[in-house]
Amino acid sequence: MADTEQVEQIGEQIVEQISDTAASLPDVQADQTSFSFSGIDQFLSDNFDPIAKKVESIVFYEFDLFPGMFEETVKIKLILIWLVLAGLFFTFSMRFMNVRYFSHAFNILRGKYDTDGNDGEINRFQALATSLSGTVGLGNIAGVAIAVSAGGPGAVVWMIVMGFFSMMTKFTEVMLGVKYRKQYEYKGVVHYSGGPMYYLRAIFANRNIPFVGQFMASLFAVLCILGMIGAGPLFQTNQAYQQFVLVTGGDESFLADKGWLFGLVMAGLVGIVIIGGIKSIASAASKIVPLMGIVYMAAAFIVIAIHFHNIPTAFTEIFKGAFNLKAGFGAFLGVMLVGVQRATFSNEAGFGTAAIAHSSVKTNDPVTQGFVGMLGPFIDTVLVCTTTALVIVISGEYLNGAPAQGFAEGVELTSRAFQSGISWFPYVLTLTVFLFAYSTMLAWSYYGEKAFTFLVGDNKYTTLIYKIFLLFFIVVGAAASLSSVVAFTDSMVFAMTIPNLIGLYFVSGEVRRDVKEYLQKLKSA
Repeated sequence: MADTEQVEQIGEQIVEQISDTAASLPDVQADQTSFSFSGIDQFLSDNFDPIAKKVESIVFYEFDLFPGMFEETVKIKLILIWLVLAGLFFTFSMRFMNVRYFSHAFNILRGKYDTDGNDGEINRFQALATSLSGTVGLGNIAGVAIAVSAGGPGAVVWMIVMGFFSMMTKFTEVMLGVKYRKQYEYKGVVHYSGGPMYYLRAIFANRNIPFVGQFMASLFAVLCILGMIGAGPLFQTNQAYQQFVLVTGGDESFLADKGWLFGLVMAGLVGIVIIGGIKSIASAASKIVPLMGIVYMAAAFIVIAIHFHNIPTAFTEIFKGAFNLKAGFGAFLGVMLVGVQRATFSNEAGFGTAAIAHSSVKTNDPVTQGFVGMLGPFIDTVLVCTTTALVIVISGEYLNGAPAQGFAEGVELTSRAFQSGISWFPYVLTLTVFLFAYSTMLAWSYYGEKAFTFLVGDNKYTTLIYKIFLLFFIVVGAAASLSSVVAFTDSMVFAMTIPNLIGLYFVSGEVRRDVKEYLQKLKSA
């Protein structure tokens, strides 16, 4: 009897389980028929997250700068020191050319020294615009807000200082990109490819260690491809989509559950441009970059003008915060490091990407384009980032919200600061975010393509495969969070600085000789 009751109980449990399973089948089927990228996100989170975290911990390794010396721990990322030292080295070794020849750089940009018959595909302004389209992005909006939110107004000064020193790192890599570029012919048209892949291979081969050059060049190319996935389609599309959802109603927005649709539209817009190669990308960038710069800067100056009575107080807070030792030397270093870090992360000096963009320029003198390239960090960090910081500080919005809760804010802080001027300014910010994201994807698509074709060869089939791969990730980027992938690809982007800066140090003497020869010609002209 007991056995019979037990069997009946087991039978009832089986029936219940079958019923529960059957009841859930329509929901499962509905999930499968409704197109969603949440499964991709979950799969990557479960399987890729440990790898991403490990790589991130290595590339962004941080340590206590002065253990036990101060009440607060002063943490610094090793990769940050690597980039700061490069800026200091090239600025001092070339005797502050970013100051002495600043006006000369603008004269070169406007074509004062151009001559007919130069090799190349695009003009100097298009090359600079393409490079800026990759750096002037969400880092100028969200990154600056993080700096002020985490480090206070004083972080602005150190952002400007680091932007200043980054100019000579950018000069060096752009000059080498043009000097060691390669030309090839496709359908009767001459094209150019350059960047760290090419100059790393060449400078080590010229010193009879070609295997080192090939390894360094290939390593950079692989890191660039992996980094492109996050820096371009994933992060940019995702953030642009989130901003559009925010201003169109949040959870009630018609786009709230249609990330894939936004991604398809964005992929179409990017695809139209990248099909035409560097000329098409440069042409688009030369129009988008000035437009987004004018829109953003105009909106920022309006906010500053509305709060004009706060300008003296704001500047007092900025400089007091930058050099304030009352809170202790450790706190002073903390503010400095926050500003330096955000500036370094924003202008990409040392990453080598600018060298790829500038390598197609029409010139036969690499040094001249180096001068144009050094204007990038000035525009990106000294002008755009500083303007964002002034809006945040002058509006006083950095005193509200997140800092009191113990964490830093990003684009939300910038949006509130703009809204303090005029209520509908967040819509202007949305337009700017879209333009920033779109232009950044154009630039990074080109960087990734050049790295990919360096490894596998440059023909219509390899470029087509790459472009399909890129457009797919644009759609995925809008529809899923993919935080682990973004963390991994961010690590790859900063890892690019390791082979690139080693090459720059290795050939620094050659760079100084070329610059000296150019300046002698300039004086005798």
